[in-house]
Amino acid sequence: MNRFSTSVKVGVFAIVTVIAGVFIYQFVSKKAAGTDGYVVYALMDDATGIAKHSQVRIAGIPVGQIESIRLQDGKARIDIRVRADVPLYEDAAASKVSASLLGEYFIGIAPGTEGRVQLENGDRIRTVIEAATTDEILKDVSDIAKQIKKVADSLAASIGTKEGEDNLKGTLQNLADVTDALNKTVRENRQSIKNILTNVENITRKGEPEVEKILENVRVSTKEIRELLAKGEQGEATDGEVRQIIEKVNRASNSLESALANLDTVSGRLERGEGTLGRLTKDEKLINEVEGVAENIGEFVGGLSRLQTVVGLRTDYQFLSSTVKSYVELRLQPREDKYYSIEIVNDPRGLTRFEQIDVDSTNPNDPPHYRQVRTVTTNSFRFSLQFAQRMGPFVGRFGIKESTGGVGLDTLLFQDRFELTQDLFGFGEVVLPRWRVGLGYQFVSRLWLLAGVDDILSPDRRDYFVGLQLRFNDEDLKTILPFAPGP
Repeated sequence: MNRFSTSVKVGVFAIVTVIAGVFIYQFVSKKAAGTDGYVVYALMDDATGIAKHSQVRIAGIPVGQIESIRLQDGKARIDIRVRADVPLYEDAAASKVSASLLGEYFIGIAPGTEGRVQLENGDRIRTVIEAATTDEILKDVSDIAKQIKKVADSLAASIGTKEGEDNLKGTLQNLADVTDALNKTVRENRQSIKNILTNVENITRKGEPEVEKILENVRVSTKEIRELLAKGEQGEATDGEVRQIIEKVNRASNSLESALANLDTVSGRLERGEGTLGRLTKDEKLINEVEGVAENIGEFVGGLSRLQTVVGLRTDYQFLSSTVKSYVELRLQPREDKYYSIEIVNDPRGLTRFEQIDVDSTNPNDPPHYRQVRTVTTNSFRFSLQFAQRMGPFVGRFGIKESTGGVGLDTLLFQDRFELTQDLFGFGEVVLPRWRVGLGYQFVSRLWLLAGVDDILSPDRRDYFVGLQLRFNDEDLKTILPFAPGP
């Protein structure tokens, strides 16, 4: 009896599994268009990653499927069946869009301008936007890796030997000694330096009027000498005028000589090390001021040693739109309670914006003046750049979220293995902002299981997702940050 019960249980489980598999297959692989609609085609240079019967989308929404793929005139001809209720116009454009980081693609279509000639069965989409292939991206990554390797080899050649290690240790020790001596010097002479600067300022302020008077006297005397010379050439100057001018020149010369004598006295005292300023210039301890620079270098190196570079690789499956969304994130975390997040997102919805166009028409069938509102969706990558601050179990985020302004709030529980995330962004992109709520659980080390709801406020755009994320601390990435080119 027990054996029969076990067999029955296994049979029931197998039947349920088959039924569930058929249901999931029908749900995931349902076609955007059946045998109705109309067929158009496009010629592309590269059809790698595009499969027959795969979906065709407009603004991320399935509107048809690929009928066939064949070679025509050295290019890939892709026949597309579009639903009858979805019009395409003569300026429509087609492009190959990446569905994930695994090399899967689908065809994205921009329908064109409403009011222009509409495409019919058998017409061609003449505008094709060629996207970068996975091979090209991998080649760029390979070139970057080669450059990074050159930097690492140079660094290893300079300090990787025993001699280089000893030299580096000696340099750091000398730097530390210089820093300590400079700190002591500054603390011991802080008041003296302040008094010296105050005295110099007072001397400059008091001597400024005297210098101005001397310069004014020289200017007046020079002017009168020029006038006297001019009169002498014309025979109009008298002996009395000449004597007056000579006396003024003598007074100006005496004043200038006195000022130069005072300056020479001050220079002599400085040279002999007399007075506070003189002692300061003669004290060799002040040469060790370079230790301040060394201290700043030490703080910079210490900050780099504390910096954490967390890399996150994430892929989500969105149920209602049957799409895959991918993320690549880099967190720069100088302290435990804050970090900076840089993220690149491959969103099947694309980047949507609205355009308002005022049209003046001479067509008697149209109003003389009317306004068009267009929704333009591009297939470009989105990016995020956010600053995060942690307060207890809560982490607040602010900045750019998926190429729009946004804010976020995360709740971390159970030693940070459970994560509740909320994001509010997309202000102005659609009528209502985009609100996303997700749950994350780290079921094994570095691997997270994710699930949630996207675009909760928009019933026609709302979607549900599940995903996986690999999150790890890349120590090698941190070592190349000091060699990144500055602005």
